[in-house]
Amino acid sequence: MNKVYPDAASALTDVPHGATVLVGGFGLCGIPEEAIFALHDLGARHLTIVSNNAGTTEHGLVHLLKNAQVKKMVSSYVGENEVFERQMLSGELEVELTPQGTLAERIRAGGAGIPAFFTATGVGTLVAEGKEVREFDGRPYVLERGIVGDFALVHAWKGDTDGNLIYRKTARNFNPMMAMAGRITIAEVEHLVQPGELEPDGIHTPAIFVQRIFQCRANTKHVERRTVRKRTP
Repeated sequence: MNKVYPDAASALTDVPHGATVLVGGFGLCGIPEEAIFALHDLGARHLTIVSNNAGTTEHGLVHLLKNAQVKKMVSSYVGENEVFERQMLSGELEVELTPQGTLAERIRAGGAGIPAFFTATGVGTLVAEGKEVREFDGRPYVLERGIVGDFALVHAWKGDTDGNLIYRKTARNFNPMMAMAGRITIAEVEHLVQPGELEPDGIHTPAIFVQRIFQCRANTKHVERRTVRKRTP
């Protein structure tokens, strides 16, 4: 099975209207930017996007939000993106805010075939509204559903043509779990190599979870918020 595609556009060409798309990355670190641009150009609408956040006002998922392609966001953080904030407050965008650890576990559970789990996080808050609450050992826990997406878009530092992936440093954030939880996982990689060139013990996402892979044309790494300290005289 040939998993290699020439570019992002060809790898994403069949994403339909109404799809649920899982998007890796944290802030702007490790986001599949070329895949996001391809999805923008494809024009698929009424999308449900599952991502820790939506990047910033200039970079990341904001391009889909500006183009009115997103119907619902499942996220843990709204800050840094004025478009996301404005659309949520106006009711234009449906937003399911989920505690970050819960979101990570919901995606991991979906990828592991676990339909639901109980967690103490969110009990007694808006997060628990409409959900089953059960007591274990005298403590209440809220039921959270696992998440599975029609597609998952991830960014890796290096991958081979079979689909094995290695993430670099903090880009190994939401990407591994997103890759597991997508029915069709599309990986963009900075370096595409032949099978056997990756150290087996260093592989973070095995090829079984990746259906399509392509090499990035540009590897620009944006900084979400640059902060520096004053020089000491």
